[in-house]
Amino acid sequence: MGRPGGEAMVHTECEEARMIIGVTGSGGKLGRAAVARLREAGHEVIGFDLVGPPGGGFTRVELTDYGQILDALLGVTARHEGLDALVHLAAIPVNGLIPDAATFINNMTVSFNVLFGAHRAGIRTIVMASSITAMGFPFEKAPPALPVDETYTAAFNTYGLGKVAEEAIAAQLAGWSDDLSITALRFTNVVDETEYDTFDRADDPGYRRDLIGTWIDARDGAEAVALALEVARPGFEVYNVVAPTSGSSIPSRELAERWFPGTPVADDLGEFESLVSARKIEEHLGFTARHDWR
Repeated sequence: MGRPGGEAMVHTECEEARMIIGVTGSGGKLGRAAVARLREAGHEVIGFDLVGPPGGGFTRVELTDYGQILDALLGVTARHEGLDALVHLAAIPVNGLIPDAATFINNMTVSFNVLFGAHRAGIRTIVMASSITAMGFPFEKAPPALPVDETYTAAFNTYGLGKVAEEAIAAQLAGWSDDLSITALRFTNVVDETEYDTFDRADDPGYRRDLIGTWIDARDGAEAVALALEVARPGFEVYNVVAPTSGSSIPSRELAERWFPGTPVADDLGEFESLVSARKIEEHLGFTARHDWR
């Protein structure tokens, strides 16, 4: 545990202890869902972001400032005296909002500050947001096989390049302490319950082409975060977080042939199974998506 005087601890699937959990990016779409899910489970959650709801569950932190994030992780008067776990979701979310180099520099700076600060603060359970952009997005170049699993890493924009680098940093930091657990969740496009009307284009073969048909409901993304915390084990692990069925009404094998002719496709690919594999997170963490646009 990161709290002063506590023993370092990694939570297992058999443990349901109440934790004090920090969440960076708590004001974002996924962040809001994660905070709600963790509080429903009985955890105390402290949001760290530039904006958030007033009250005891939020502290404004400039995450590009290492001093601020380290101070916030160690303790904040009237908020907490140390954290048991940390969920790192903060980032400039896509390319195009600011110049490309600035996207990379901002996100790399924030993630280094958060991960290294957590290491210095003695926090031993960390779940961080990675991205489908670390595995080939926008998939103009065919992946080696379909569905794409966690063994494939490739970046084709500065946002994705940052995620690849952040995963590499996390993997190295996880080796600095025998009891440190860092889990990287490669999220695809996060959709909330107000955005399901976008699936009215699901019969268009060009719909979600750059995402190779993938999506995830924010509430299911939050469930993946909660499971990753509950089943955390020492070391570094990567999981895709996608809905197990695609966002297209066209059969997945037909889309694979249209988009990536000649690319090997798994013999057991389901009719509408996601072309980014959800099998590892289902098998290792017991993840089951509860929401389907259909």
